[in-house]
Amino acid sequence: MNLMDPSAPEKIAWSEAFCSEGANCFRFGLDDAGRAYIGSTLTPGAYVSDSVEALRALISAVKAGEADHLL
Repeated sequence: MNLMDPSAPEKIAWSEAFCSEGANCFRFGLDDAGRAYIGSTLTPGAYVSDSVEALRALISAVKAGEADHLL
């Protein structure tokens, strides 16, 4: 996983942001190389990136309740 990788491509195709109350918005993106990104609309230049497979695993784990302790 990379945090704000300076060698990341400039072209990240961001999806529509997912927002909760208080404008806490996160967005997902993909680049031309197929890497996945998660970013916040509050800090547009900050993001984490990893493989699409890692993003799928993260989403599956969240859906399965493995992050419920953070709520």
